[in-house]
Amino acid sequence: MPFARCLVALSLVLAGCATVPVAPPTAPPSAPGYPVSAEACEALARAEADVAAAAALFALWTTARDALRDARAAATRGDSAAALRLAIRASSQARLGIEQLDYPSTDRWAAGAPRNTAE
Repeated sequence: MPFARCLVALSLVLAGCATVPVAPPTAPPSAPGYPVSAEACEALARAEADVAAAAALFALWTTARDALRDARAAATRGDSAAALRLAIRASSQARLGIEQLDYPSTDRWAAGAPRNTAE
């Protein structure tokens, strides 16, 4: 009987966690005040979404974060070419970080398995 009560309590706690609202992502630089091309705005919005997705999966590379920061700065300055180039880089790096989650784990090396058997 105590197990059943614990199970019910745990399910209620988890149900409560599922209804916690998540803060919306920050507005991309396509908002008024960023004098960049429409193509750069689209790339920045895509980069914002890709970086947010990688961060949510704990797969965000620092290169993606830095490229997005630099793309926002370029958009603020009105440099469409730099904003576009950096936003594309940020998206690419964020997607690579997410793809890396599918790579095999390196935990077996920590257990003492040989690292290089073909010498």
